[in-house]
Amino acid sequence: MAKEKGIKELTDLPGIGPTTAEKLKELGYDNIEKIATAVPHELSDLVNLSVENAKKAIDAARQATTLEYDTGSAIYDKRKELGKIHTGSKELDELLGGGVETGAITEAYGKFASGKTQIGFQLSVNAQLPKSEGGLEGTVLFIDTEGTFRPERIESLAKHAGLDPAKALENIFVVRAHNSDQQLLAAERADKLIREKNVKLIVVDSLMALFRAEYMGRGSLNERQQKLNQHIHKLQQLADTYGLAVYITNQVMDNPGILFGDPTTPVGGNIVAHAATTRLYMRKSKEEKRIVKLVDSPNMPEGEAVIKITPNGIAG
Repeated sequence: MAKEKGIKELTDLPGIGPTTAEKLKELGYDNIEKIATAVPHELSDLVNLSVENAKKAIDAARQATTLEYDTGSAIYDKRKELGKIHTGSKELDELLGGGVETGAITEAYGKFASGKTQIGFQLSVNAQLPKSEGGLEGTVLFIDTEGTFRPERIESLAKHAGLDPAKALENIFVVRAHNSDQQLLAAERADKLIREKNVKLIVVDSLMALFRAEYMGRGSLNERQQKLNQHIHKLQQLADTYGLAVYITNQVMDNPGILFGDPTTPVGGNIVAHAATTRLYMRKSKEEKRIVKLVDSPNMPEGEAVIKITPNGIAG
């Protein structure tokens, strides 16, 4: 804990006054430990602090913070307490080890009409259910970057789940982001909403659409990846801080370097690949069926599940 060297509060750090401290708390940096793990440029951008002063504050926080260790068994006990949102499909829940996990980022990528957004809708409803029914008894922040949010679909899914459709819609806070800066801002300013409204799920649909449209060509790739890294880092921080689940959808491209097999590759590069805790590849099958492949997970083996997208929601 941060008890050494007389530094206990944010205002004890060099360059951090009461106003800056309040801004930091609103953005989720509410203790010394979080400042100690911050990135200078990121901290500078968030609260209009000079990079030099941000470095001094971070260095002081690191010196005042002791590192605590957990045993593997203690971490295992903590993981048993993680919440999981059921997807509506028993097969998919089993593939994921019980559902979409809190404290983590779950990414679903695939071509148009592969079912990525539909899972986002289903999770937005199911997150509101009692824990005994596969929910988290919370609300949802839905960051819509492509104009895909459909209240009519939420209404029908809520009815089937036994929820009041009007209340279910009231429990989903939608941000329509028209550019990547608005998308970043929606996550950066989410802390207050999460605390006040008991948000237990963040949906970003889709992660890369605006970044791809705005940062075209190799010359802008570096800036794009820096902003993307900042965005995903914030999403993971929110998941860790508040014990909520993050579900992101992602677009794909055909990789010309793959001569045999499926050339479909998620966009976003290594930054997205490393940041996503769990990666799902979705593809369309016959009629209402979709095939979901677990591509990457730290604790579950690769495998596939067949789900159905029905008028009543995800099934299978």
